[in-house]
Amino acid sequence: MFARLERTKVFRDPLYGYIVVDYKIISDLIDTKEIQRLRRVRQLSGVAMVFQTAEHSRFTHSLGCYQMANLVLQNVEGIDVLNEYEKVVFLCSALLHDIGHGPFSHAFENVIQTSHEEMTVKLILNSKTEVNKVLSKVPSLANDVANVIAHGGKFPLIEALVSSQLDVDRMDYLSRDAYFTGAAYGHIDYFRILRSMKIVNKKVLVRASGVHSIESYLMSRYHMYFQVYYHPVARAYECLLEGIYSRLKDLVSNDQEVDASIDSFISVLKNNDDIDSYIDLDDAYVNGFIKQLTKSKDKILNTLANAFQNRHLFNFIDLAYEPNPELIAEIKTKYNNELKKYYYKEAKVSAVAYLHSRKSDINDIKVLLPNNQIKSLDQYSPIIKSLTQSSYKMVERIYYFED
Repeated sequence: MFARLERTKVFRDPLYGYIVVDYKIISDLIDTKEIQRLRRVRQLSGVAMVFQTAEHSRFTHSLGCYQMANLVLQNVEGIDVLNEYEKVVFLCSALLHDIGHGPFSHAFENVIQTSHEEMTVKLILNSKTEVNKVLSKVPSLANDVANVIAHGGKFPLIEALVSSQLDVDRMDYLSRDAYFTGAAYGHIDYFRILRSMKIVNKKVLVRASGVHSIESYLMSRYHMYFQVYYHPVARAYECLLEGIYSRLKDLVSNDQEVDASIDSFISVLKNNDDIDSYIDLDDAYVNGFIKQLTKSKDKILNTLANAFQNRHLFNFIDLAYEPNPELIAEIKTKYNNELKKYYYKEAKVSAVAYLHSRKSDINDIKVLLPNNQIKSLDQYSPIIKSLTQSSYKMVERIYYFED
């Protein structure tokens, strides 16, 4: 049903050696401008301010996620329950799952108030995008890939493989982010995990013999969140960006002039359905207009843009360490109401090693016992049972800017 390339295409990769493409539709998708745009969106945003080698892009992760899906198709017992069409839906969903990410993504999502998953679905379904034109050559394919990304329920097995507690997205980004940051605790034995997985009645199970590798994977993910993704310096960098975005949004809302070329950014602020403008936005675009804003006549933009350019980050106080209450009170009253939104942030982040859920199968890792009984992971593993009760952690910090 799906055409194959006359000669297999390969991409060299530090994790997999080679990423292999044999379906023409996958090759065509990779060549679309929506996928190529991801070369210009850094995977870890502000984390590179801490781990200087974390310069990899969302393009490399998207290809890696696609390759992990390929490895699932090659190594997971019972995966042949998917027919060829469903396998291609799986591969396309893995490849396209992040195309909706904006520049410095999570700070950007806050300002446009739309998630990258929602933007991904819009890009897949919009008839003007190259991705949609490629997918639309096959009847229903665009709608079906969008359904997987949106957790629409039509393909529950594929949804679980693309986005759950044990999915191709997490297995690639944990390994990739650990590699590029040098964080040893992020390394996982993904091949062992894949070999331990089995599809039964169109559900993902893990053999009891592979539970140790799942335990290690979950702990690796937990440590990566607090040691890498939630690093306070990375968040301090993003606070600067949020301040710049917030000030621009306020100026635009009040019809005040902005002395920088930000037409596409303004269009997306006003209407996030403006797909053409959204595709224009990447890290290079934002870095470019922030460089222009270092000469802005607006004092707030000038201050924040220069701080962004020169890594003059927000200071932070971790409230877990019982800071001096007088200092906290002084910081809170330092800025008037107009300035506070740009120069002061209160932030909470939290994570748990294993998300205990009986309501949603997609977030409940199931263990297949030798006698063919099935148990939830936290029922089978004493370690995971303990973690569901003790691993929840929340960090509260105050971030503030001093010129």
